[in-house]
Amino acid sequence: MAARPGGDAVALPRPPHRSMVSHAFGARRQDAFMAKANPAFQLPAVEKAGIRELHPLDGALLLMHFAFRGLVSQADRHLEKHGLSRVHHRILYVIARADGISVGGLLEVLGVSKQALHRPMKYLQDNGYVVAERDAVEHRVKLLRLTTKGVRMERSASDHERAAMEGALSGMSSSGQKAWRDVMAALAKQA
Repeated sequence: MAARPGGDAVALPRPPHRSMVSHAFGARRQDAFMAKANPAFQLPAVEKAGIRELHPLDGALLLMHFAFRGLVSQADRHLEKHGLSRVHHRILYVIARADGISVGGLLEVLGVSKQALHRPMKYLQDNGYVVAERDAVEHRVKLLRLTTKGVRMERSASDHERAAMEGALSGMSSSGQKAWRDVMAALAKQA
């Protein structure tokens, strides 16, 4: 049972039936069996926290979470040394690949509001990473470009992520890499 904000107790949903494991195992042995079969539940942080599987896709979600952390951890440390964060890197990353993108175009790619973009963009401009110029035809439109400093920062942060990605993919077969890309593409299409 769990308490609602109003104080009423609510029964939590039971985990779905796992038909591939015999009922003879019992609930605890069944959870232990499923966890051992899934590499997500062998991650040190997951084991230490005692996280258990409540749904057959929990392992995939955990792997996605920790894989993303593994992808960005070195880049995050590098950015932090320069007073920047992952948000700043995403902005630099997009502008580097779409030189002259409008603020509206950047908002669309990042999937954020003007308010969410304002503070990190102002920081990048004030600190010499990004310049905004008025469009010659549509004067209300600002076009964004990286400065030399912005290009260097984007490249160095992205190099950390590329190294992590390359390290992970290099140990996989080409069919495994294709399967991974297929999953990522399917998820990205939902964004």
